[in-house]
Amino acid sequence: MTTQVPDPAPSPVEAMFAADEASRGLGIELTQYGEGTAVVRMTVTPAMVNGHKIAHGGYLFLFADTAFACACNTHGPVTVAAAADIDFIAPVHEGDVLVATATERTRFGRSGIYDVTIRRGEEVVAEFRGRSRTLRDTRSGRPQ
Repeated sequence: MTTQVPDPAPSPVEAMFAADEASRGLGIELTQYGEGTAVVRMTVTPAMVNGHKIAHGGYLFLFADTAFACACNTHGPVTVAAAADIDFIAPVHEGDVLVATATERTRFGRSGIYDVTIRRGEEVVAEFRGRSRTLRDTRSGRPQ
């Protein structure tokens, strides 16, 4: 007799990413995550390039924001962005393969601060800082 072990339920970050049509539709891949960290990868497509023949900053922001979202949702309760900013350091071009690494800097109460570095190979092309907020369960008043 063979007993099948059911697949474990997806982690909160896996469930969130599976439902993220925007990120997955752009070809973003979640390659790694752990408590307070996440790594995502994306290749810049022709549709992401602006009139200057470089990647549109909005796509780089979205890419970094995806890494940020994955990192801050590794703890379980639903957590969203409260604010974020980005510094563009080097131009990015069609065909570039980018990797964004998000790292938790601190969490306090329902808030957190996360840094995301976007690299093309070893070269840093952008730095992003996100501030998170864990949502309250409206039924109980506690973080979800």
